[in-house]
Amino acid sequence: MLKKHLILIGIIIALSLLGIATRYYPGGSQRDKNSIGYQWTNNYISNLFGEKAINGEPNGARPWAAAGMLFYSISFALFFVDFSNKIPKKGPAKIVRYCGISAMVVTFSAVTPLHDIAIIIGSTLALISMFYITVFVFKSRLHFFKVLSVICLVAFYCAEYVYGSRNYLEVLPILQKTVLVLTVAWVLCLQYSTTADDFIVRNNAATKGDVA
Repeated sequence: MLKKHLILIGIIIALSLLGIATRYYPGGSQRDKNSIGYQWTNNYISNLFGEKAINGEPNGARPWAAAGMLFYSISFALFFVDFSNKIPKKGPAKIVRYCGISAMVVTFSAVTPLHDIAIIIGSTLALISMFYITVFVFKSRLHFFKVLSVICLVAFYCAEYVYGSRNYLEVLPILQKTVLVLTVAWVLCLQYSTTADDFIVRNNAATKGDVA
């Protein structure tokens, strides 16, 4: 029973720890370095990882945020492994599994001074896994998940564009948290509402049509 809900439990712990971390963040944001506390619309999640806050004070949020990212990375890695077992083709299944695991290992290193490069590499690997999952979702009859997968990918790509281009940075803190909520919802929906049969049946039907 516990094993079945490990991903959900891990995500709940991760979000709880990140929420606690925001309570210990001294202050400072991209808009005002002298602001007080954590501002959801102006602070990035990564602001919680620094040894010092933007306002220069010791950052009490760091240990909570690091622990939260650890649980987050482990939970998502478990999802990619579990979902890869639902994919009927070995090649794509390995891509989902190993790119997903690698993405989460790299993503956790974002709590270190390697944050910028970790975000670029980790996001790229995660998007590869998400894209392959989306391909198989589109081969299924899971119409709601097709829409959700597209929304997640578009939001993720938009966030990466803003981050990489440095345009519209004022909206990135909100966009970053929107992507977090969407991907968590995507992971949990796919985890609890899909089985290997959802993808095997569709592929078999397509194969019969081709033969005919």
